[in-house]
Amino acid sequence: MGLPIRFAVTVLAGLLAITASPNAGADEPGYPIEIDHAFGTTIVEKKPERVATVAWANHEVPLALGIVPVGFARADFGDDDGDGLLPWVEEKLTDLEAKTPVLFDEGDGIDFEAVASTNPDIILAAYSGLSRSDYDMLSRIAPVVAYPETAWSTDWREMIRLNSRGLGMSSEGEHLVADIEAQISKTAAAHPTLQGKTALFVSHLDVTNLSMVNFYTASDTRVKFFRDLGLGVPAVAQQAAEAGRFAGSISAERIDEFDDVDIIVSYGNPEMMETLSLNPLLSKMPAIENEAVVLLGRDPLGTAANPTPLSIPWVLDRYVARLADAAGKAR
Repeated sequence: MGLPIRFAVTVLAGLLAITASPNAGADEPGYPIEIDHAFGTTIVEKKPERVATVAWANHEVPLALGIVPVGFARADFGDDDGDGLLPWVEEKLTDLEAKTPVLFDEGDGIDFEAVASTNPDIILAAYSGLSRSDYDMLSRIAPVVAYPETAWSTDWREMIRLNSRGLGMSSEGEHLVADIEAQISKTAAAHPTLQGKTALFVSHLDVTNLSMVNFYTASDTRVKFFRDLGLGVPAVAQQAAEAGRFAGSISAERIDEFDDVDIIVSYGNPEMMETLSLNPLLSKMPAIENEAVVLLGRDPLGTAANPTPLSIPWVLDRYVARLADAAGKAR
């Protein structure tokens, strides 16, 4: 692409913590700042004015902090009206009296040319699955805030903290985290049936082949959100996470390994529940036997099971109510 090099990257293997705070206030150092991540260290020379984001939901951090990005990824799941924006993002843009920015089509991966065309000062990707080559290519456009250690494992708190530091707004980011935590705590407290229960997020159910149970591990953001709500994580999801994976799978013949699963969350329709109940192996799972199952659609609620800064307030009550209903069926 012949893009100019616009920042310095110092590779510091093994250092994964953010070492400097971005604001230039009385209690915090000024620029340049350094942000350590899985690919090394990004140096931000000055407060960015043109912000681009790639991958899922990173744009919600600047939007929540009152900054409209010059470009971000088009929504490819849960978009109920086909405009490339999830409803909470569209609402926030309206609140900020902003037009829709450039939307990057990431159906086949990152559109580097589209990102470069927005001429950003920084690229936020704290929650992403960037490869080394993705990171290197983006780094030729602008400084990149990547994930701290493992792809697709940055929870919503880390997403806010990393991306807000890149914006020079770490204090504002901490306030945002505190506000969301308060909302979550209030909602969880209203549903005590969740306490002491475990939940497994099944990543994919194929009615034509139920021989394998695919699930998200304790490293995945959906499962981390269960913990926020007071739910525990079953042993299979814990053990699979030890290998550094965000997803795992087990043969349905090993159904006994799911005996400690009280609630199942997955994507599907009501007919899926009937199919599971009739399956000779899966029907033996306590959660399925008790019908303690939450099936989500390809809609905004299903999207928000993977929590993000703007989606949590939007769907929290409805999502937790459905989890609590399932928890009430668990025995």
